[in-house]
Amino acid sequence: MPNPHGTPIWYELMTTDPDAAKAFYDAAIGWAIDAEPAMPGMDYRMIATADDGHVGGVMRLTDDMVKGGAKPGWFFYIGVDDVDATVEKALAAGASVIMPAWTIEGIGRMALLRDPQGIPFYVMRGASEENSTAWDRTGMGKCNWNELSTDDQQGALDFYAEVFGWTYPDKMPMGEMGDYVFIDVAGQRIGAIMQRPKDSPPANWRFYFRSPDVDAAADKVKQCGGTVHMGPMEVPGGDRIIVASDPEGAMVGIVGPGE
Repeated sequence: MPNPHGTPIWYELMTTDPDAAKAFYDAAIGWAIDAEPAMPGMDYRMIATADDGHVGGVMRLTDDMVKGGAKPGWFFYIGVDDVDATVEKALAAGASVIMPAWTIEGIGRMALLRDPQGIPFYVMRGASEENSTAWDRTGMGKCNWNELSTDDQQGALDFYAEVFGWTYPDKMPMGEMGDYVFIDVAGQRIGAIMQRPKDSPPANWRFYFRSPDVDAAADKVKQCGGTVHMGPMEVPGGDRIIVASDPEGAMVGIVGPGE
């Protein structure tokens, strides 16, 4: 994948029940998650969007993974020019390694890291010659926004700038919550980094996927066993969002057009 260094290229849900995840997300967002695993030897299912593209995959957590502490949740892959060099740079900037770099033939090379605040993310250089379109600022079914809530905002800003070349030209004051600092990379605005508010969910990355109707999505979340924690509400730029959790507790954002 020749996507520019530092840009998001893939999103992945880890879950103990891919069938239940399919029922939930197909209804709430309008995806078409594979009913059966896409690869032999592991339960990994592709997430198709309405334009016949893909936004990511769903991976079943094995018993061993759960025993090792893995929990349901969303992760993303940041595209890089060189995985091994990026891992070394990230380590020097205070990151730690969860899974060392490995290669999957025909897929690409990747590693799973924690930033200095302990928040996990993947780095990857895909084998495909085509650009990933999993990240698309306004694409239906795609990820439209990447939001980091962290217990050390300045530390996170410094880390991601050093490793991925992110810049932060703009910010939005949020009163006692501090500034909502926007992320630019490779000529795109891909999200923001904020200080985690007290009594909010644990520090982590949150991803907002586009649905055609946020109010309908909120209803589907509730009908399918999830929880709406915030919204529907309008955000700057005119879109509307909800913040929800699926039946296993994985946090997810859903964004759609304003009224």
